[in-house]
Amino acid sequence: MANSFGTLSTAPSSHGAKNASNSTRSTGNGNVVKRYPPNTTTNPPALDRLTNPPSLQSELMALMTSPTPGLSAFPSNTDITKWNATVTGPTDTPYADLTFKLTLAYPSNYPYAPPEVLFKTPVYHPNVDMSGRICLDILKPGGQGKEGAWSAVLNTSSVLLSIQSLLGEPNNASPLNGEAALLWDRDQVEYKKKVLARHQEPAEMEENGLSTGF
Repeated sequence: MANSFGTLSTAPSSHGAKNASNSTRSTGNGNVVKRYPPNTTTNPPALDRLTNPPSLQSELMALMTSPTPGLSAFPSNTDITKWNATVTGPTDTPYADLTFKLTLAYPSNYPYAPPEVLFKTPVYHPNVDMSGRICLDILKPGGQGKEGAWSAVLNTSSVLLSIQSLLGEPNNASPLNGEAALLWDRDQVEYKKKVLARHQEPAEMEENGLSTGF
């Protein structure tokens, strides 16, 4: 996989090595500013991700070496910024044992902006519209003056985990499918019938000529 997208050089320059060895720096007013060398145990994890964000190749390696049950994601064959993902519905919910296909498109300034995530599998859910768009705070840009909760410390795994959790815990206060929101609260038996009627497994979608990813 790494060869198809190229490899990243990890050899530091002599200039970078000199800078990394200096743990403090004096300012003009006499104050001393603590400097954390990247990728060391003294560097706070959140700060390290903000100042040295991992590449998508690194995220892919992490997903492959430490997989999470019920989740998977891989880049398309031609573009590492376009990924196909699979999420299994959580147990004890109307989505249990169902498989969902999604796509993730990463912007050029990722991880400082969230990926665009769409359900490719038809899904009946209060926070998913008929086009597969998802209403989820972490999929909206965060920061001062913005309504979203995206942060550069989040990653592909945390996005998929949040979507899996959303399947069993919808936010009915902000629905994209008003009927589903009402039915979730009033009649779980009828709700599950709607879920199963709309759902198609990946093999069934392919037989019907429907796309399951990039």
